[in-house]
Amino acid sequence: MSWFTALRDTARAGLTVDRSLTNPRRALRGAVAAALVVFPALFLYGPAQATSAAMGAFIAGTATFQRSFRPRASLALAAAAGLGLSTFLGYVAVGIPGAFPVVLALWAFGAGLAWAIGPTAGVVAANTLAVMMVVVQLPVSVPTAVEHGLLCSVGGAVQALVVTVWPIDSWRAQRDALADIYAGLGDYARRLRHDPVAQVDPEPFIVGRQAARLTARQARRRPPELRGLRTIAERIRPALAALADPRVGAAEEGAERDRAREVLAAAADVLDALARAIRSGDPVRLPRDTPGLALARPGSGEDLLRGAARRSARRLSGLLGRAADRLDRQDRTTVQSRTAPTTTGLRRPPLVKVAPAALATVGRQLHRHSAIFHHAARMAVVVTSAYLASRLLRIEHGYWAPMTSAMVMRPDFAQTFSRGVARVAGTAAGVLLSTAVVQLFDPGDWVLAVLAVCCMGLAYLTMRTGYAVMTVAISSYVVFLLGLQPGDPVKLAVDRVSMTLLGGFVALAAYALFPTWQTARLPERLAEWLASAGRYAAAVFGAYGDPAGGRAEREVRPALLDVREARSEMLAALDRAEVEPVRHSEQVPELSRKQFDKARSAVGMLDRSTVLLEAHLPGEDAPPVPGAGAFGEELRDATALAAASVLLGQDVDFTLLREAHRTWDHQLAALPRDDRIDVVRAGARLVMQALTELERAVRTRPQPARPEPVPLGA
Repeated sequence: MSWFTALRDTARAGLTVDRSLTNPRRALRGAVAAALVVFPALFLYGPAQATSAAMGAFIAGTATFQRSFRPRASLALAAAAGLGLSTFLGYVAVGIPGAFPVVLALWAFGAGLAWAIGPTAGVVAANTLAVMMVVVQLPVSVPTAVEHGLLCSVGGAVQALVVTVWPIDSWRAQRDALADIYAGLGDYARRLRHDPVAQVDPEPFIVGRQAARLTARQARRRPPELRGLRTIAERIRPALAALADPRVGAAEEGAERDRAREVLAAAADVLDALARAIRSGDPVRLPRDTPGLALARPGSGEDLLRGAARRSARRLSGLLGRAADRLDRQDRTTVQSRTAPTTTGLRRPPLVKVAPAALATVGRQLHRHSAIFHHAARMAVVVTSAYLASRLLRIEHGYWAPMTSAMVMRPDFAQTFSRGVARVAGTAAGVLLSTAVVQLFDPGDWVLAVLAVCCMGLAYLTMRTGYAVMTVAISSYVVFLLGLQPGDPVKLAVDRVSMTLLGGFVALAAYALFPTWQTARLPERLAEWLASAGRYAAAVFGAYGDPAGGRAEREVRPALLDVREARSEMLAALDRAEVEPVRHSEQVPELSRKQFDKARSAVGMLDRSTVLLEAHLPGEDAPPVPGAGAFGEELRDATALAAASVLLGQDVDFTLLREAHRTWDHQLAALPRDDRIDVVRAGARLVMQALTELERAVRTRPQPARPEPVPLGA
């Protein structure tokens, strides 16, 4: 993609306006919490203290609107602590000659590293950096730094208190995450009717697992319909895939395939009904004609499905019925379930206990190959340089330039450039509009405070509308707050707009000169996905080899989560790489784009083949499949070596694994005929076919002819 096309597309994305709004009640709640801080501070202390308190209240309120499954009050308290600390350090450092640029650089570097913890932490950290640069411009002495820091923290604490006493859609994020899983499965079932080897989107499952992690308090209070349904959904996915795939499920053509399509269509309707019930909290309303649920009853047409396809259909029918019954039963017993003791499921530790793990996560990014480390270093250099330049040029309101840079910069190209354009446009519009109001009407301090609070509420309301629109409201509230200080409004407007343009330009230029291209990291993401897919396949084969050992829950589930996350990260990196203005061959000379796409398809085939095997995992009382565990170990080692080869741009060789598979397949062929053995043999052949395709995809030099894997019909 050319630079012109990339810049045009990212600018268009940044200026896109969505008509959706945040829940008005939540926006009103955030504005009310800010008002409870701003007006008393203005009455008791004065404009400077009211500005610090307002900054703390607004940023802490912003944290409660981020996509997070933590309790909103805890997010506000964490933001309040960061805001108080940044304000205090900024005030102390600004009174010591030469200290503030050092503190600013260190804080900016830490704010960049916070993206390693997650987007919520990164956004809040960038906001604390911006607040540090704003509040230290106010006339204040060092002894009052503690006062301003406490006022910032009090603003966040009030937000947490208001969220606690005025709960609104407390479980909306968890409901939506669980409903998205079932809606995604419904879409997946429909796609399988026409494409029997379609891939499922892993993102809803990853988000659903994050949502299922609860603190002890959340576990006691969660709605009953959020219990157990995610686990059922995890089992529905392989059952759908196993039924649709002609290699281990229904025949490719004929009456059996037609029957499979009917079951998939009915399953999709049931899954959609479950998704609607979960999202709304209303009783589940299943469609009248649900052959997916009635499959196991006599006269339902079950005789059209045979062998593994019949088992998959029965399992799917049972899982859909369990989900519907569980949701219906929980709806009837809501009161009893809320008072009964329940298990907490996935435990989410308190924020205080998370700190060591978060620091360890950040520490793992402290190397020169980390994209997060590059982002942190880039942010520290850009923000500090912009601040020093404004001081050297003696620009009175030059802090708007580094503040804009801090708010614009993101770890990837697309977000940085789209937000940069939106920030510049929104800030210019907001500053000009609010300055015109101040100039024309000359409002007093209390009117300015009211206008600032209203703009905070508008910013909360437009968080889903678009960053440009939200920036208009943010810039206006900052202007109204700083309007409490003396100064010429017109000169202030000119300075702020010009410094915003400068800060945005510096941020975009810094990324263009010192980029972190996701294109160059695609082989790394592919290698991680391949290695995790190999571990997942090895765990599944191990479960066949030792059914009584509990390996299905102990090894298969964690391996499935790892491969799902690795695939999601690879797809996200690929999406970001698609909009980068670089050529694949320039960044990844050892692996062409065509080779990468073929290799990605091969790893996807390996992943999906393992899902088909997982759909038929034997019970703990089933006899073990001889040699399955040993083949799984060979597969794990071979894929780990192959992942290293992909990362280094070398050829992949599965000769030893191919020989081990051929020997094992002959051993299984000598055993008495059994459906379970047939499924394992078919799955192993699919795995070897996928690995053969991977060999061909990344081959860089001619290879001698090799025998093909054993045909499926053998």
